Amino acid sequence: MSAPLYQLKAEFFKTLGHPVRIRVLELLSEREHAVSEMLTEVGVEAAHLSQQLAVLRRANLVVPRREGSAVYYSLVNPQVAELLRVARSILSGVLTGQAELLADLKAAEPDTTPPTRRRRSS
Repeated sequence: MSAPLYQLKAEFFKTLGHPVRIRVLELLSEREHAVSEMLTEVGVEAAHLSQQLAVLRRANLVVPRREGSAVYYSLVNPQVAELLRVARSILSGVLTGQAELLADLKAAEPDTTPPTRRRRSS
């Protein structure tokens, strides 16, 4: 019996749930990149990048290509780039809403400065 679609979707999104993997996919959304290029762009150790690329390969999101001693990666499906664009748009809306909510909360805060002390006349 195959897994329900919602479970497969959850696994897919788990695969995307790492900042290095997202950054790699963003880079590959622009064009094919050599691993050496990605190292400087992503800013992690080579072993860590290799590990994250392996996760993306196993998920069939990226494909490697050898050229001499260099290894290049590209997206298997250009819709991954579209998914990242949609995620950015959703986040932009969420953050805008949060900023507006924060502004509303600050505007609704009561004045917490203590009143000026008055001197009593004797």
